[in-house]
Amino acid sequence: MHGSASPGWLLVALCAATGAYCLLRMRSPVAEQRRAAGGEALMGFGMAAMAVPAAVFAPPSWAWPCYAAVFGAAALRALWTARRSPHHVHHLLGTAAMAYMALVMGASPAHHHEHDGSGVPLVTGVLLLYFVGYVLLSGIRLVPVTAAAAGTGVRVGWGDRPELARACRLSMGIAMVAMLLTL
Repeated sequence: MHGSASPGWLLVALCAATGAYCLLRMRSPVAEQRRAAGGEALMGFGMAAMAVPAAVFAPPSWAWPCYAAVFGAAALRALWTARRSPHHVHHLLGTAAMAYMALVMGASPAHHHEHDGSGVPLVTGVLLLYFVGYVLLSGIRLVPVTAAAAGTGVRVGWGDRPELARACRLSMGIAMVAMLLTL
């Protein structure tokens, strides 16, 4: 992503921490939670890699098509699994957005140095609307889960805490909005 280095590094740290927590969630005894956490870990680490400030490290030209291929394959997998779980529709939109951003960034090498409005404004706008709505709804939904989890007294592992999983998804949604805004 382009822009000053400080926000870029904060975005990298947020996404990498989210990806690391999602790896921790993969140890859950619940199979569906492990599968979802794996996809979210891929998103977190992929977003961290794409958010590294270009002033520090400009990926080689072949990296963007590789990112697009990885996230395109993840989008196809999410499309396949969305048949039985509506949660995977969000994964589908997230991975498709990542593939879109990789294609846009690969197609405009000058994009790394200056904001030139690259990308298809309609696609970028629709993705922005979706992720802003997702962030707002996730933030609202997070409050009751946190309050309910505090009063139960049931001890659960770090990988099985629903409020942390939702906070993880919320932070990735915020990062996606930031990345789309800088596209």
